[in-house]
Amino acid sequence: MHKPDYVFLGLIGAIVVFGLVMLSSASSAVAYEKFQDNYWYFKHQIIFGLLPGIALFFLMARVNYRQWKKYALPFLIASIILLLLVFIPGIGAGYGRSRSWINIFGMSFQPSELVKLTFLIYLAAWLSTKRGDREMRDTSSSFIPFAVVFGIIAVLMAIQPDTGTLSVIAVISLMVYFSAGAAIRHIGWIFGAGALFFLLLIKIAPYRAARLMTFLHPELDPQGVGYHINQALLAIGSGGFFGLGLGLSRQKFQYLPEVAGDSIFAIVAEELGFLFAALLVVAFIFLAIRGLKIAKTAPDSFGRLLAIGITSWFVFQAFINIGAMVGIMPLTGIPLPFISYGGTALTVALAAAGIMANISKYTRE
Repeated sequence: MHKPDYVFLGLIGAIVVFGLVMLSSASSAVAYEKFQDNYWYFKHQIIFGLLPGIALFFLMARVNYRQWKKYALPFLIASIILLLLVFIPGIGAGYGRSRSWINIFGMSFQPSELVKLTFLIYLAAWLSTKRGDREMRDTSSSFIPFAVVFGIIAVLMAIQPDTGTLSVIAVISLMVYFSAGAAIRHIGWIFGAGALFFLLLIKIAPYRAARLMTFLHPELDPQGVGYHINQALLAIGSGGFFGLGLGLSRQKFQYLPEVAGDSIFAIVAEELGFLFAALLVVAFIFLAIRGLKIAKTAPDSFGRLLAIGITSWFVFQAFINIGAMVGIMPLTGIPLPFISYGGTALTVALAAAGIMANISKYTRE
């Protein structure tokens, strides 16, 4: 055992601090309008996200990551139970079209954020038991169990519906499965099934087709379904190279929806300009490089797969969010990791970062 990867941890810390600064600025107008307190979202992010997240980070960083392998099956069962609880009256809570929250004793959290970590631990533990490429390429011993387990999670999340988080979990799962040595034909089958599932989701809920059409032609309905992306592009374009200045955003005054959530990158670009927006993208790229280095030098397959999954989670979710804000991907409602408002998301992400810190203590030189 040696010291953890301080570069990886430094990047996480810098992004978290930057996120708190931007959240304080981006949410001030909507916080005052709703709660008569400019710092309501900022305070709640610290109390319900940062503080428990830091506690879990240090706990996960101290506990040998191999210990979590023993709890892989209970984690899978817990993931399914949590996703079922959102449908129970009196426990589950909704927001907009989605019923994705659990509310107990006045405290609410989003179980799908926790499932990102628990399901990832299960997948990494299960796939690390496969011996050699022959077993991984066998349909009955690898592909069918993977498809069944992931299918259960996918269906439970789709009927909430929470397709944004589902897309992140799908990417994480596919990256871990591929890294474990999956056959190319199995990956092709997964892509085919995913395309059919996506078409089914569009058939069930036509608003998803409207989102896709807006992505292809954002100018068609700027006051309707295209309002969100047009306001985001207006914010990004208004920032120019150096930005309007921290706290001087105009779009956060009830123009741009979800300024504290999935739209916060647009406020970053508006207030701090292309320079800092690009630096944030570069920070996530370096985070990917350091995370994959930890995975490459991990001492066992469980640590390698777990590190690949966590790195994929942070980086792909960030670029899905940023891509949606700049118009190169459809809007999905996915938050920007470590930056967007959300206590559950920040807490679980910091816990996952703690696991990465522990894995990095055991990497081969």
